[in-house]
Amino acid sequence: MRTVEYSKCYSYKLMRFRKTNGYDFEWSFVAARTMFCSYIAVGLICCNMNAADAAEISTHEPRATTAKPAKATQGAKSGNQRGKKSAGKAIASENPNAAGDGSNTPEHINILGHLNRERARIFPGLGAVDYHIDQHQIGVTPGGQNAAFSQILLRVPGVVLDSYGEVHVRGEHGGLTYRVNGVLLPEGLNGFGQELDTRIIQSVDLLTGTLPAQFGFRTAGVVDVTTKTGDSLKHNQVSLYGGSYNTFVPSVQLGGQHGKLDYFTTLSFTRNNIGIENPSDTFRAVHDVTEQEKAFSYLSYHIDDISRVTLLTSASYADFEIPNSFKTFDVNSPDYTTIYDVAGINPHDPSMHWSKLDDSQTEQNYYAVLSYQRTTDKLNIQASPYFRYGRIDYTPDPARDLVYQGVSEHEVNDFTTGGMQFDLSYDIAPSHTLRAGILGQYTSERLDTNTLAFPADEQGNQSSNVPTRLIDNTANWSVEAGAYIQDEYKITRNLTFNYGIRYDRFASSFDNEGQLSPRANMVWKPTRTTTLHIGYSRYFAPPSPQYVYPSTLARFAGTTNAAANMIDQATKVEKSNYVDGGLLQRITPELQITLDAYAKWAHDLTDLGQFGRAVILAPFSYKRGRVYGAEFGTSWKHGPWSLFGNFSYVKTAARDINSAQYQFPTDELAYIKAHPIQLDHQGEFTATAGASWTTKHDMAYVDFVYGYGLRSGFANLEKEPEYDIFNIGYQHTFTKVPLGHDIKIRADVVNLFDKRYQIRDGSGVGIYQAQYGQRRGTFFSVVSEF
Repeated sequence: MRTVEYSKCYSYKLMRFRKTNGYDFEWSFVAARTMFCSYIAVGLICCNMNAADAAEISTHEPRATTAKPAKATQGAKSGNQRGKKSAGKAIASENPNAAGDGSNTPEHINILGHLNRERARIFPGLGAVDYHIDQHQIGVTPGGQNAAFSQILLRVPGVVLDSYGEVHVRGEHGGLTYRVNGVLLPEGLNGFGQELDTRIIQSVDLLTGTLPAQFGFRTAGVVDVTTKTGDSLKHNQVSLYGGSYNTFVPSVQLGGQHGKLDYFTTLSFTRNNIGIENPSDTFRAVHDVTEQEKAFSYLSYHIDDISRVTLLTSASYADFEIPNSFKTFDVNSPDYTTIYDVAGINPHDPSMHWSKLDDSQTEQNYYAVLSYQRTTDKLNIQASPYFRYGRIDYTPDPARDLVYQGVSEHEVNDFTTGGMQFDLSYDIAPSHTLRAGILGQYTSERLDTNTLAFPADEQGNQSSNVPTRLIDNTANWSVEAGAYIQDEYKITRNLTFNYGIRYDRFASSFDNEGQLSPRANMVWKPTRTTTLHIGYSRYFAPPSPQYVYPSTLARFAGTTNAAANMIDQATKVEKSNYVDGGLLQRITPELQITLDAYAKWAHDLTDLGQFGRAVILAPFSYKRGRVYGAEFGTSWKHGPWSLFGNFSYVKTAARDINSAQYQFPTDELAYIKAHPIQLDHQGEFTATAGASWTTKHDMAYVDFVYGYGLRSGFANLEKEPEYDIFNIGYQHTFTKVPLGHDIKIRADVVNLFDKRYQIRDGSGVGIYQAQYGQRRGTFFSVVSEF
């Protein structure tokens, strides 16, 4: 179930007013595994610290998902909605057996809650629309804590599903900022491995609309994750999840408190036969096995009652087989694609059959965030240095790729980011809270390719059956820096005005721009049951540093890997104006509705596309673009019953591709220059709904997702078919068990009616591969708490 509230700080302030190639492949593999194991070691060492001494603090009760047009916070010290509900309940739920341990006294618990709430005061949503997802909503999503993170976000209004696990928020492609416990995660590579593990999440907020001044760069939305901690984890858990598609997912969650140290870690391994969407509508894809390893660790040390140091570390290592598409030698078949002549290879040999293609991709992501937080009566500060490394390694099947594609390319794409974030809030007067901060980060990107391609004539036809090896190594860098200041002004008891300004600068190997961006939001609560908001934001959204230089295009000219043309302008920073307004109406204490409308006008509108078999998304842009839409949501909760329903509408228009033009045919470029087109990721109508029944020992749910279909065809003039998917699930908790505390048994049926639906057909601007949604699957899980 979902509710809408106004984010984090409005409620705080409201009550206060009254009172967040030669490639060294061997080194890469060994280093990756070594780094992965080191992250695991950090968590396990801490978890071996006499966990029996940790307090068994009961976690807060699950509540329905909340969609909150963001406000200011309730009670001067009561934190954001998330902090109030989670940390606040941690304060109230003391374990009577913990009184003898000084580390678990009510005083210690109050310190935790106090610091969490004060951190929330630094990072309010202030007028932005804030959709809050709690443990209950995660639990009634198919798969529960084993669900992909994108499936969690999909149950929020305005979110559209795409291939490779991508989601689009309000008609944007990418552009999401991820924060963990109030600290920015630097942007990673655009692959398809989902780095965030649902198991680490205590709650998550998706902030959209007119974001306040502290949010910059990626502004389509802010995914604000509050992780589990040793304090919030009721018991250690070991879980086994599996079922259809040979799914096998063991995992463990460990946490607790030891003196002033709070720790939590989770480890998981995933193996299945549907790592990437099936390119055909068959039940099982050909060549689609994935193996994924993930580890996350949270360590928090309370220096004293007003300060703490927190360390977050994460590691993920994933291997994917690239699924194979049907190929035929019949030139009269609509499925026929060009078959290339390769010297010394008989394409009709059984060993060359399309089903034996063996392309694969490995994705690695590692990050570490160190935060220092200090809070006094009026001043709250947080300083956070961070580091991130990511790599995508695409390995081809040389012989078969040459036969069926005319190109075999080994690609290695590396990203390294280091940065620093500093934020503060200061109560300068009874009606004014000042917030300010700075952020700076440096990113280096490297793309190494080792390619086999055939010589080609002016028409692009193969002119020799002997491939040529071409090696190209390029690098880019970027520096992103921003500073902001804003004032939360409590005009009256029920009216709050948040206004601010930020300055951003983007310097890179291919561009240098800056912008001053005003932000303003008004939140008005005319009655106890009605909240209105309206806002304006100016945005500055830099592209990822992935520029391909003209020298690279020249190197591949005259081959079967040649660019469509030689126009190669660099992608500029997207600059846009954004307005948003909405209503939250609580009809009864159990029923509420939300309505929100928005519009955006952009110069150099950024988009992403896949331009080869390697799943590495690259940026390009349109000279002009606009996006507008509306969202409706409703939720109801009564006793054990919860219902929610969401509907959204979005319309997009863009004109004149003005960067990375070499990726597109000249006729399509000409058409888009003369005509506005709809963006490929536009899902004009979307809807989600669900009903659940939850008691102390049982949970059952029904879940529904509707998609209108993404754009396809030449210049996105066509559309994929609409689809509707139903899912069901049931969970029972056994409390009287011989070992441990509880055992939870769960079953989920995904795509109950085995709907065959196509997400992509391989056509559209920046689209390469066809994908179908998952067919029916039945999955089971066992969770033991100890």
